[in-house]
Amino acid sequence: MKHGFTLLELLVVIAIIGILTAIGLNNFSSARMKARDAKRKSDLNQIAHALEAYYNDKGQYPAADNEGHILGCGTNAEETCQWGISPFKNTTTGTIYMAKLPKDSHSSQHYYYEVDTVYGKHTAFRLYARLENTLDPKVPKDDNDNPLIYQNTVCGPNLACNYGISSSNTTPETNHSPTSE
Repeated sequence: MKHGFTLLELLVVIAIIGILTAIGLNNFSSARMKARDAKRKSDLNQIAHALEAYYNDKGQYPAADNEGHILGCGTNAEETCQWGISPFKNTTTGTIYMAKLPKDSHSSQHYYYEVDTVYGKHTAFRLYARLENTLDPKVPKDDNDNPLIYQNTVCGPNLACNYGISSSNTTPETNHSPTSE
């Protein structure tokens, strides 16, 4: 008498393993996406704390260029800070606000910074990122629960930002009404 598995039994086992693998890979991909989004949120919070320290020293926030970069590095803290490269520091005074400005983990995406200027003084800031998980509760939604983006923000090639934080005297929505993509 021979003992072994029939072809049908082997196919059933292979199908079950395939289904479990597909479920596992999907959960793994979702977890990685959420981890990258958590890092983006953390990065923006760290940058916000550095901006507040800068404000405490200078009495205003650093300027922004038209591409969403912070103009607060280098001599007299007036040079463009590059995401993921530049230390956010004033080389004249030696004050270091961040050893290195964080960069979005997705190679083609970046963070976006802007300020409000009143009588020549930068009085408020907004920071934006692009979250991959559009179901995140922090992504603005319309009345039908569809995800929205912030108009006129750029977080990558052909990508508007969909997550923002700001100084306490403004909101991410100021100047950028959330709209559908």
